[in-house]
Amino acid sequence: MNNQGIGTWIHRRRVKSAGRVALVHGGVGIAYEQLAERIDRLANGLAQRGIGEGDRVAYLGENHPSFLETLFAAGLLGAVFVPLNTRLAPPEIRHALSDSGARILVHGPELTDAATVGSAGTSVTHRLVTSDDDPPTGDVGGPVVVVESLDAVVAASAADHRDVPVGLTDPAMILYTSGTTGRPKGALLTHGNVTWNCMNVLVDYDVTGDTVALMISPMFHVASLTMGVLPTLLKGGTVVLEARFDPAQVLKLIEQHRVTSMSGVPTTYQMLSEHPAWASTDLGSLRTLTCGGSAVPLRVIDAYEERGLAFTGGYGMTETAPGATSLQPRYSRAKAGSAGLPHFFTDVRIVDANGEIAPAGRAGEIQIQGPNVIPGYWQRPDATAESFADGTWFRSGDIGHVDDDGFLHISDRLKDMIIAGGENVYPAEIEQIIMELDAVSGVAVVGVPDRRWGEVPHAFIQLKDGRTLAEGAIQQHLDGRLARYKIPRTVVVVDELPRTPTGKIRKQDLRKTPETPQA
Repeated sequence: MNNQGIGTWIHRRRVKSAGRVALVHGGVGIAYEQLAERIDRLANGLAQRGIGEGDRVAYLGENHPSFLETLFAAGLLGAVFVPLNTRLAPPEIRHALSDSGARILVHGPELTDAATVGSAGTSVTHRLVTSDDDPPTGDVGGPVVVVESLDAVVAASAADHRDVPVGLTDPAMILYTSGTTGRPKGALLTHGNVTWNCMNVLVDYDVTGDTVALMISPMFHVASLTMGVLPTLLKGGTVVLEARFDPAQVLKLIEQHRVTSMSGVPTTYQMLSEHPAWASTDLGSLRTLTCGGSAVPLRVIDAYEERGLAFTGGYGMTETAPGATSLQPRYSRAKAGSAGLPHFFTDVRIVDANGEIAPAGRAGEIQIQGPNVIPGYWQRPDATAESFADGTWFRSGDIGHVDDDGFLHISDRLKDMIIAGGENVYPAEIEQIIMELDAVSGVAVVGVPDRRWGEVPHAFIQLKDGRTLAEGAIQQHLDGRLARYKIPRTVVVVDELPRTPTGKIRKQDLRKTPETPQA
């Protein structure tokens, strides 16, 4: 077989796992051979619409079989998959589509408005809607875009299997991640990055052919996709897809499908343990609980340990596909607060302010190396060069140290990133748009504690002399331009923002002010 990429995985499984259920969605199971045929048909349908090697195919939608069908079909053609966060505002969608040069956008019917507005004026020529309904043709406010039903495209296309040359160094996905400079940039994951990340998962976690993985986290997040879904399918297990998180439904599905593994953020696990049905739900099938985004609170650990369950934690980022370290359940208490040990095929080091490798206990920048680390950012050689040390070590921008046993401990974020309910929020992106308001002379966005989401954005605003802003003006200005989870919950106007002698805002001082909300 010429194609060594991830696009062939289901085709390779169609005989090995014949008769086994690959996906469950809406109570309906899809066998591996059924899924393989739909992928082949969609690949041929995409090819008929001009998609070939290196072309970008975007997806905007909730957890749904069509997400994976599009991913694997693109991989069969040597095309590049571009998953988009469903919570993005239309201008953010437009940036990702324009920057990637995506030619086809597959999207859920519930996101038609966002897809229509977001794709206007971009390189998108076709929109495929994941619905049986006959969609309208043409977009409002831009060049005519052909709009079709994805199911109709699949049904009308041949089931022949394509085998084009794809290697592990070829690009597989572009995932857009915000940064300190404002505009999101596309992290370019190769087929090798994804494959080696999955190998790390198979070595370090309990993934087997009888795994039943419940996916309550959206697959457009790399952690859900490459730490949960893809390793399970690689082993021939079953993935249960849920579009949205609902505690009652999740507890029901665990019993119904005898779920063995699931992943989420501390907030989701807390909400499950606080649900009235928690005590009466049979959780006996569960054996792996993966939690990312931030450390699991001890009260949540207690609630699960009372049911005989323990968490697997870890640390990573989009640029590491995403696993860098993992904390096994046996260490969840002994090393509480730690991000764990490096994944099997990945290395982590700490570099101090002098550029030297730091010994155990000394803080410095966390840097990661391994076959799961991206080669760079899409069409951003400047950002790529800035992000690597010694050519191969990715500079995380996070501060931490390793203890005497080699466990990583994270102490600070150089990039001031906020983690709101598992979503990465970068203040610079928010600040850049707030500064468009003529009345604003300065702004600083920081993360503040929140009982439900862990952190939420909070803005400090300095106004120009004699200027005022109406209450809610900041949120109104951001609404529709940024995802709602990025919009500051609270805004405080200050007389003057504290600055260093060089003019940089001292955010650490702002976090200590009485005006900063506390959980």
